[in-house]
Amino acid sequence: MKTYIYVYAHTYTMTKVISLSEEAYKILKKLKRSGESFSDVIIRITKSMEKKPLIEYAGKWIGNDIDEIFKNILSEREISKTREI
Repeated sequence: MKTYIYVYAHTYTMTKVISLSEEAYKILKKLKRSGESFSDVIIRITKSMEKKPLIEYAGKWIGNDIDEIFKNILSEREISKTREI
C-alpha cells in the first residue's frame, strides 16, 4: 500500500485596510484606469514621486528660452548673499 502526501502551497498578498476621506476617494476613483485596482493607481502615481538622480535630467531642456533663463540665474546669483566660512 502506497501512502501519498499532498502539499498545498498557498501564496497570497498581504493587504492593509486604509481609510480615505470622501474627497480622496473621489480623486483616486477619477485617476483609476480601466482594469486597474486602487492599489495599482497609488503605485502608478507615487512612482513618479520617487527621487531620481540628477543625471537623468541632463540635456533635457525643452524650449528656446535657455539664454533668458541662464541670464536670470546669473543675476540671482549676484544678488544672493554669500556666507563666509
